[in-house]
Amino acid sequence: MKYGNAFNMLGLTVLAGSMAIAGQANAQASGSVSLEIGWLHVMPQGTADPITIDIVGGARVNQQLAGTGARADDADAASLIAEYYVTDNIGVALLVGTPFTDNLSGRGTLASYGVIGKAKPMAPVLELRYHFLAPDAKLRPFVGLGLNYTWYTDTRLVNRQFLDATCGPGCSTSSSLSASWNPALGIGLNYALGEHWSVNTSLTYIPMSSTLTTNATTAAGGNIDTLMRLKINPLIPHLDFAYTF
Repeated sequence: MKYGNAFNMLGLTVLAGSMAIAGQANAQASGSVSLEIGWLHVMPQGTADPITIDIVGGARVNQQLAGTGARADDADAASLIAEYYVTDNIGVALLVGTPFTDNLSGRGTLASYGVIGKAKPMAPVLELRYHFLAPDAKLRPFVGLGLNYTWYTDTRLVNRQFLDATCGPGCSTSSSLSASWNPALGIGLNYALGEHWSVNTSLTYIPMSSTLTTNATTAAGGNIDTLMRLKINPLIPHLDFAYTF
């Protein structure tokens, strides 16, 4: 899908490092701390399973609606990272993004509705990183393995046309997305601008999924509960400025 954009960003950083003139490098050594601020772009790679009608009027139905589907859209946020260097080569990093709203767009038979839902995800990552080369190297690649916890707030269906077609005119809904623990894999590069300042670029992959649960109340007072399992699996490129002290 959009793997090219993410790896192109990493490639440009490598090129910039190889062309840069020599200079005083920052010392990301044992006991130092780096604080980073920048930008991240969330690129979901997965799609959703068909909608399952779970309960109608208190009776369990467990019926899938063939051809239905959805996908979380791309999104942007500010990136915040703090890393402590346990040794010259090993660091522990906390990666977070500022709150943002992500859209859920219909696919398959739901594609004509466009955006059908919205949610605000939070997905911090605690990552163990291994930095190659010496602490004062101008360009230092790294790899990371971490743990992510993702949860959602303000989850809601927003497309009135979609609601009228699925639970009838005048219906109301409440929705939630399940939280999850997930592994996180990262690669990146640090390019030193001076003794304390540097530019970092990285790519994080989080294999993750969530279940969208919707409770609908029809205009006549009936209840319809539906489920949709979303495979999100985002690739997340970061571009950050760091200060190390």
